[in-house]
Amino acid sequence: MDNRYDVVIVGTGVAGLYAALQFSSEYKVLLLAKRELTLSNSSLAQGGVAAVLDKNNDNYKLHIADTLIAGKYKNNLSAVEKLVTEGPDDVLRLKEMGVEFDLEQDGKLSKTLEAGHSRHRIVHHKDSTGKAIVDKLLSVVEKKPNVTICEDSIVYAIEKVENGFCVCYLQDGQNLRVCCNFTIICTGGIGRVYKYTTNSAIATGDGIAFAYMLGAKIKHLSRVQFHPTAFAAEKNRERFLISEAVRGEGAVLLNCNGRRFAFDYDERGELAPRDVVSNAIMLEAKKTNSENFYLDITDKDPEFLKRRFPMIYSRCLEEGVDITKDRIPVFPCQHYLMGGINVDLNARTSVDGLYAAGECSHTGVHGANRLASNSLLEALVFSRSAADDIMEHIRKNGRQPLDDMPEEIPVTGKKLPSGIRTRIREIMQDTYFVIPKKEKFEESYREVDEILSKLISEKYEITADYVEARSLAIVAGIILDELREGINL
Repeated sequence: MDNRYDVVIVGTGVAGLYAALQFSSEYKVLLLAKRELTLSNSSLAQGGVAAVLDKNNDNYKLHIADTLIAGKYKNNLSAVEKLVTEGPDDVLRLKEMGVEFDLEQDGKLSKTLEAGHSRHRIVHHKDSTGKAIVDKLLSVVEKKPNVTICEDSIVYAIEKVENGFCVCYLQDGQNLRVCCNFTIICTGGIGRVYKYTTNSAIATGDGIAFAYMLGAKIKHLSRVQFHPTAFAAEKNRERFLISEAVRGEGAVLLNCNGRRFAFDYDERGELAPRDVVSNAIMLEAKKTNSENFYLDITDKDPEFLKRRFPMIYSRCLEEGVDITKDRIPVFPCQHYLMGGINVDLNARTSVDGLYAAGECSHTGVHGANRLASNSLLEALVFSRSAADDIMEHIRKNGRQPLDDMPEEIPVTGKKLPSGIRTRIREIMQDTYFVIPKKEKFEESYREVDEILSKLISEKYEITADYVEARSLAIVAGIILDELREGINL
């Protein structure tokens, strides 16, 4: 395989695939997947994509206002305006590519309501929208002759060189390196820094760690979103989501006594933004001395539920719950990251030539709390902007010569001790879950910092386990440092 590219994209969720799709044939692109191509947080996205597509009943100002309200007005307004005004064209492009969004009987796009939205504006493919988009994007990108795709590629370092980067990764036991003028990090979230998460197994914050080690600015990493309604299955670290759309279709939230309580905490009830509902559950749990909570949508037509939520229906059945007859046990769970690698409106980081898009980035769109179904839209808009900016840069300045490869990083060493990642997850779960425990910030930060120092100073073998342990330690350390320094969430 050739080892020089115009662009290397790390990550194959919606952001990575959509970015790759933008590059015309004269641009040589390498797309690296940590494991199989379809394993990403994007593929797990259930609800849909929020976009103003019916201007008779909706408008940009309303979508912007809803985003700002959910984000507690800590959003970057310019980024929100870009998201809302440019996003609809990207969604329609997906439709033209063949993404099978659900349609009404008249053939128009079906739009649902989710918490925090003032209008029905979320287009969807049943309850597996992310998978439908990823699968379609992948089928298109695989046909592009200028894009090389590599699965099972564990990136362990991104080094800055003159006019570009050297990206180092492990694949099939081989230590491989490629050089490129530009790198786009699209590695997704940080869910595995917590004991329980809705995120995929690869969501260990690797891209954020690489950017941090390159000196890129990381911003508001402590803005972690906890989804209020993950399926409460104690035995599983990775918990599947009971989509916001279930509440949008009328599900009510009940406490251990079967009482509907959400309106006690907010006039919007179950349709308040995610952080509000999550906080309500935690306060109600303390009041009732119970963590048993349920979503109840059994008053709806069973056939409608099976059609509208086939994946949720099937997954719940596997756990012994029939959502057409039974209450669904739920509890808050780590779900999304609003902070990340700080980028501008073109997805550029503070490191020349380095871009970031999707959940690993901080565009400022989400503020302190993400509005439902804005995440896939953000991935589309800003990954496209990254690709457009890179192509414009090359058109204006030409291709810059790349230095020779830097000295190879040794990957051999002693075996990594077991339990490091587990300990980091325990610390984060105990210190900062929905309602932060301020008295533990300093002690937790010191312990994570000691773990990271040991990982960096000891000569451990570079493996997938090592890369993930180092990433989790870097991510947890940044979050805890922000918390102890009192950075405004």
